[in-house]
Amino acid sequence: MSLLDALESGPASLAQLVRTTGLARPTVHRLAVALEHHRMVDRDSQGRFVLGPRLGELSIATGEDRLLAVATPVLAQLRDLTGESAQLYRRQGDVRVCVAAAERTSGLRDTVPVGSELPMSAGSAAQILLAWEDAERIRRFLRGARFTAASLTQVRRRRWSQSVGEREQGVASVSAPISGPGGRVIAAVSVSGPIERLTRSPGRLHAQAVTAAAEKITEALHSTP
Repeated sequence: MSLLDALESGPASLAQLVRTTGLARPTVHRLAVALEHHRMVDRDSQGRFVLGPRLGELSIATGEDRLLAVATPVLAQLRDLTGESAQLYRRQGDVRVCVAAAERTSGLRDTVPVGSELPMSAGSAAQILLAWEDAERIRRFLRGARFTAASLTQVRRRRWSQSVGEREQGVASVSAPISGPGGRVIAAVSVSGPIERLTRSPGRLHAQAVTAAAEKITEALHSTP
């Protein structure tokens, strides 16, 4: 806990951690490496220790029940408005997980069961969940991705993303970011369906509705005690 407290103020070298905590250098090194193994601590581009992604995931999980409670009725409204299946995704480590969904009840549809783990290398929700990450993590996930750094820059500018046949052939989707009380992007709301209905420019059809749904969930999270 002393190491994590020391990293709260920002990146620190091993020597800085030793000075801050007052612990012996071998002890600090052993603990920091162990925390890094469990993703509680990470390294920046200069090799300094920083707080790791697992802390953020645990923080998000703490509020997951509230997120699901707020998002579930909004997903149903989004499905009814667009006529397409709606999903809610969160990033967990190197994958994104569908944590809630409102499926289209009939006809051709894109079904993503709750609990499904999908790659961070393809799909509009992956773009959203990656676009606001730090530069080092973006570079790592872009290796082999179906989208580019320029695509993510555009996503950050317009605050929605689209994909056509990225994750699965014949499927298109539109996604938008949900921000937690701290302003950090914690989830993505999406609609998805066959390209025949969503066309090759699905954002023209559904970006406004998806963005409005994301903003509604975000506002509810910020106002919930």
